[in-house]
Amino acid sequence: MGTNNLLEATDVKIYYPVASSFGKKEYVKAVDGVSFEVRRGEVLGIVGESGCGKSTLGRGVCKLENITSGKIVLDGVDISNFNAAKMRPMRKKVQMVFQDPYASLNPRMSVFDIIAEPMRIHGLAKNNEELKEKVLATLRKVGLDDYHANRYPHEFSGGQRQRIGIARALAVEPDLIIADEPVSALDVSIQAQVLNLMNVLKKDLNLTYIFVAHDLSVVEYISDRVGVMYLGNFVEVADKKSLYENPMHPYTQALLSAVPVPDPTAKKKRVILEGNIPSAHNPPSGCKFHTRCPKCMEICKTVAPEKYQASEDHYVYCHLYDDKLK
Repeated sequence: MGTNNLLEATDVKIYYPVASSFGKKEYVKAVDGVSFEVRRGEVLGIVGESGCGKSTLGRGVCKLENITSGKIVLDGVDISNFNAAKMRPMRKKVQMVFQDPYASLNPRMSVFDIIAEPMRIHGLAKNNEELKEKVLATLRKVGLDDYHANRYPHEFSGGQRQRIGIARALAVEPDLIIADEPVSALDVSIQAQVLNLMNVLKKDLNLTYIFVAHDLSVVEYISDRVGVMYLGNFVEVADKKSLYENPMHPYTQALLSAVPVPDPTAKKKRVILEGNIPSAHNPPSGCKFHTRCPKCMEICKTVAPEKYQASEDHYVYCHLYDDKLK
């Protein structure tokens, strides 16, 4: 494992069985052979259309979903085949912030108990006095006051609830936080507050994030590197500057062409993708994007593209850059 890598995923697959036909087992291939690494202290953004597998990948990385095959190494420990009991001590290293702050908090628990629960499970406080101090300190870190501890989730706004969700994730002092579209359910002004809070916490607590989102402008704001997913696979991974200034994959180019520009006089060529996203149950052969790609070649229909390294921190899966085809 690379000395600076907190997490390494190799050929991770997450398949869900569906009703078989004529005795043949069939699967929805939600994540279909994904490899990537996350370096300590960075924010890796994962973007793509709805249904591309980005949230499933995030849940698989922290073992809230069982992976079908592949390898996940977290801080030097291979957790690929860990069951719930083996995974429990590793939960202190990786936590998740969920998309919906209305559904992810137990409405019958006070804010104090929501944050105290992971501390109790992992034995992080010697007595009730220390537990109280730690809970209130965690609340303050996310910009909430001590008196909020005695309230219940329904008494808070969406932005405040997401802060509580972040506080719960921070309770065990993790190294890695997987944020699954943490601001998509919030108003734009509240989104900015939560993103700024996450940036401050990252610096103050030396955190590492995997930030899953479909909003490219949000990802550009918070990420150091960005991975673009399509139908269960990465099609392009690059540092933020390279990806936004020089997108190489036709799918990335199409996504970025749809991002609104604040300057009304700016001319921007829009790339319109034809057709619908294919089913993950029966994905196309070859390059999965070939059914919608404006630059599709014959080889794209039958042969899956290999990884092309454009620079040290920029790689793309596309036949357009295959030297053998030029």
